[in-house]
Amino acid sequence: QVNLVQSGGGSVQSGGSLRLSCAPAGGTYNTYCMAWFRQAPGKEREGVALIDIDGRTDYVDSVKGRFAVSRDNGNHTSYLQMNSLKPEDTAMYYCAADFPPCSLSESWRFGYWGQGTPVNVSS
Repeated sequence: QVNLVQSGGGSVQSGGSLRLSCAPAGGTYNTYCMAWFRQAPGKEREGVALIDIDGRTDYVDSVKGRFAVSRDNGNHTSYLQMNSLKPEDTAMYYCAADFPPCSLSESWRFGYWGQGTPVNVSS
């Protein structure tokens, strides 16, 4: 059983930056894909960023060039650095993990989820 513990997030003005962290408690972290999803009120969950066990990354088009996903295998932590934030980035953000193969378009593949952390971007 892997529990994912999230931290970070909060409120920021448009153009600002935030960093989210996700630390699995238990399990063999280095064998998991790590991903970030978000869900805004009234909208479907959306895959935002993914980093595979070999460091391969993937992003939804709307965040490319602004967000960066990374992982620190020594500290067993994944990060989502969010820069140039826009009001449309406002959502509840969730980290997710599971064994490969992983895809942002297939959230059902992820069996482990964090508790969610809100991100609010004001204009």
